[in-house]
Amino acid sequence: MTMGKRTQATPLEVRLLREGIVESQHIVQAVVCDERGRVLSVAGNSETAAFVRSALKPFQALAVTTTGTLERYNLSDRDLAIIASSHQGKIEQVRQAFNILWRADLDPTALQCPIPQGKKSPLEYNCSGKHAGMLAVCQQRHWPLNNYLERKHPVQQLILGKVAELLRMPSEEFLSAHDDCGAPTYLMQISQMASLYAILASSNNVDMERIVRAMTHHPAMVAGEGEFDTELMRLAPGELVSKSGAEGVQCVGRLGEGMGLTIKVMDGAKRAKYAVAIHLLQQMGWISPSAAESLSERFMTLGKYKRLEVIGELSFL
Repeated sequence: MTMGKRTQATPLEVRLLREGIVESQHIVQAVVCDERGRVLSVAGNSETAAFVRSALKPFQALAVTTTGTLERYNLSDRDLAIIASSHQGKIEQVRQAFNILWRADLDPTALQCPIPQGKKSPLEYNCSGKHAGMLAVCQQRHWPLNNYLERKHPVQQLILGKVAELLRMPSEEFLSAHDDCGAPTYLMQISQMASLYAILASSNNVDMERIVRAMTHHPAMVAGEGEFDTELMRLAPGELVSKSGAEGVQCVGRLGEGMGLTIKVMDGAKRAKYAVAIHLLQQMGWISPSAAESLSERFMTLGKYKRLEVIGELSFL
């Protein structure tokens, strides 16, 4: 991947205020890149490394869109949206994940993601759509089903190859670890994550454009009612594609402009990444003032006595 000079600026700070008095603080790195990997603006260090976690899901979905699996099993955009999702386990989301398995003539027992605490089926796990998509690819390609989460399995090598191709890096250079759901996730610089989202949002690739269309047309499948990704894509229809990752990772792509934003909260706090996302999206003009106000009411006002504030800005290069 073509990388620019090392870029570093003052990181962002998120403060939890209790009746105006600082109670807690979070340090946050953020970067905006274009589809060629060039850093356009930064707060903190653009080379900060983190596991991409569930922000990888739109790119894991490429295994479905590039292999003929969608066509073979007549999968819809709603199916593709649940494949790229971190869902709430609501009945309509669970049914959508099941639909993928049903169309591919697979039983839910083939899923190797965990069963959530207090639930009865792995279909209710937030990554079940992703796993169903991987299994559908395996079924279509006649690959083994019982070990589809292993790093050397053909479906995981296919996904890694797609990501490596997008970042113009050898597959062997990626460091991997197992995500909580059991699938591989990868360690990469936040600038690389931002570049991936810039590519996703650029409309220059038919397979990725279909993933984006599925996510933006069916945002309730991607996360769920009241969740950040769903609410953001609803408030900026056709303009932004958004996907959260665990441990303080948030990625957003600006559709049609080939720009991607990645946020990493160093202590992993979910509340801080949403606050920073709203702050930066408003700073860059990616959301309207009314959308920013609506999101702030939901994600920055934490109760009668508590609210979040963000200190700092992106430094434009």
